[in-house]
Amino acid sequence: MATNSKNTLNADVEIRGNLKCAGELAFDGKVEGDLTTESALEIGEDAVIKGNISAANAIIRGKINGNATAKEKLELKSRTELVGDIRAAKLVIEEGVTFVGRAEINPSKAVPNAAPAHPLRPGEAYKASEPSRMGR
Repeated sequence: MATNSKNTLNADVEIRGNLKCAGELAFDGKVEGDLTTESALEIGEDAVIKGNISAANAIIRGKINGNATAKEKLELKSRTELVGDIRAAKLVIEEGVTFVGRAEINPSKAVPNAAPAHPLRPGEAYKASEPSRMGR
């Protein structure tokens, strides 16, 4: 099976159920279910996802109500709305992102030995335009 293929689903696509592919995926539609790819995932600004996403690398521009996992790098672009937890080796958050959830960023795959200095309380939103409260 070739993994260098690129799959594109535009804004007029609506899916109820899980979507899995081996190659790159560009998604700009609506889905109630999980999106999974072994390659790169790009979520467009018109996308609305109620489910989890998982990819090697992900660029997100839409609205997601679910968890986001990237084996390598996860990018949240301006005006992204993500309500859910993040797990990635690397994370990039642009100004204007709304993120409500927890993040585990672990580029070296180290086992943490202490809790963060100032964790967010449940329901507390972190906006990229606000100064970081994570012990700087």
